[in-house]
Amino acid sequence: MTQKVYFLFLSFLFTVAALNAQQTKVFKSKENSTDYDIQDSVSIKTRDGAILSAMVARKKNDTESKPVVLQYTIYVRDKGRDLKSIKEAVDKGYIGIIVYARGKRFSPDEINPYENESNDVYDAIDWISKQKWCNGSIGMYGGSYNGFTQWAACKKMHPALKTIVPYVANRPGMGLPMENNVFINPNYEWAFYVGNNKYLDTVAGTNRGRFRGMMFRWWETGAAYKKMDSIDGAPNRWFQKWISHPSFDSYWQKMAPYKKDFSQINIPVLAFDGYYNDSQNSSLYYLKELQKYSPKTPFYLVIGPYGHFGTQVGGEAVLNDYTVDSNALIDIKKITYQWFDYILKNGTKPEFLKDKINYEVMGANEWKSAPSFDKMHNDFLTFYLTAVPADSFFKAASQKPKVKAFLTQEVNFADRETSNNNYYPSPIIRKEVNANDGFFFISEPLKEPLIVNGSFLGAIKLSINKKDLDVGVTLYEVTPEGEYFHLSYYIGRASYAKDIEKRQLLEPNKIETIAFSNTHFVSKQLKKGSRLLISLNVNKNPFSQLNYGTEKDVSEETIKDAKVPLEIKWYNDSFVKIPVLK
Repeated sequence: MTQKVYFLFLSFLFTVAALNAQQTKVFKSKENSTDYDIQDSVSIKTRDGAILSAMVARKKNDTESKPVVLQYTIYVRDKGRDLKSIKEAVDKGYIGIIVYARGKRFSPDEINPYENESNDVYDAIDWISKQKWCNGSIGMYGGSYNGFTQWAACKKMHPALKTIVPYVANRPGMGLPMENNVFINPNYEWAFYVGNNKYLDTVAGTNRGRFRGMMFRWWETGAAYKKMDSIDGAPNRWFQKWISHPSFDSYWQKMAPYKKDFSQINIPVLAFDGYYNDSQNSSLYYLKELQKYSPKTPFYLVIGPYGHFGTQVGGEAVLNDYTVDSNALIDIKKITYQWFDYILKNGTKPEFLKDKINYEVMGANEWKSAPSFDKMHNDFLTFYLTAVPADSFFKAASQKPKVKAFLTQEVNFADRETSNNNYYPSPIIRKEVNANDGFFFISEPLKEPLIVNGSFLGAIKLSINKKDLDVGVTLYEVTPEGEYFHLSYYIGRASYAKDIEKRQLLEPNKIETIAFSNTHFVSKQLKKGSRLLISLNVNKNPFSQLNYGTEKDVSEETIKDAKVPLEIKWYNDSFVKIPVLK
């Protein structure tokens, strides 16, 4: 995310587009070495009349049709950088092409992230498949938004699309701009970054002071969430559109495969992700739904101790102050092109892919494999969140308590001196946790080493005096040395726990069950003597929506709705189940 927007060649594009939206022009320059033919101002017309801007790279004087490696992105970066990426495909024996989302680069259309990609990517693939230099086989790769566009291409399968290789793929409405129906603030400025101009607005995109100031002013004043752009002083039409869809409704559903859409996906998939990728639940959602609706479709996953950006380069040596295992670092581009050779050129499967799920075990410095998500673990550790004191915490018991009890908590949303739910994994290893940040439940020391392997799940039993709340659950390893290793977390809105498509308010003072499973996936070797620590809290901080618990749309609630504090009873038959490999 580093480029600024210019409109230098826009008028030229419109002239070209007016003559023939699908004509291309070859530009020869010193930048384009004698080894390549570069078409850097390609226009592709969609079925509804929009224009997509693209660049194509081919080997010079090569008239043989070849398979195509396609990137489809909203990020219009430095021309030299994007050219380098498509030339790389040529060097590997492919045609390289990058297509920019509607409204970007030389496209005259309006920029609306996410909304048109399922149709536009299909049309781009259709156009590519009809070019004489394409042999009818197309593969896609790329990360983040580029990962999303690959899955968007699978909303309706084009016969020329033979495989996708998404890195940390986003799923709009599920991992961003909201997670489990809670809108997360850092996505706010992204809209300006990609939407302010035809390239990238790095002035806005890198102005952390501006947007952090905006968030804290919103927090301090108690204004409605929907007033965020008024506080900023710049209208944000994308933000306003997104928050008008708090349910996972048809607006979000149409952007990428949903439910039975996955049943018609019949191409092999290779995905990459990271344990500390913010939008991990998006990326793994696609694979889990594919496994559910199209079990015969082959997919492979490579996942390790990476963040959102680190995954896309094969890992970083240090992540959130944690030094990752040396074996975790991989050559992601090498594996990607080995995969393309395997699928598009009848080559051999990449040796790295031992089985469907390939994961690095943190702390063990080794890779393991499993045939499915369910086969990654051979047991669950179940912990009940009791009201029994244990050291400076409460006891996480392996047996369900025989006598019903509860812990009480009061959350005063009118108080802006304190915040709750420090769930974010930075740093990954801590010397201490804030014991006043909700309730903590600690297990007995482990009698043998084991691997936490997968996504934890559970059910929180509670009653509140209001109609809604946002729950946070965080999982730590407490090492024998007394350090706290952040393993995974969950944040979600209670009123959507049963159905992300439909809000179902809680009944005040009635015991309710908030079941959850959409937590962050992790693999970590735990030592003998380590203990597991579970944090339970209500989300209240400047970095996401504030759910005051009324029946109003959360984006319309204000500090005036905080006159009565939220009162919670956390019941001791609440439990967390942690998948482990013994």
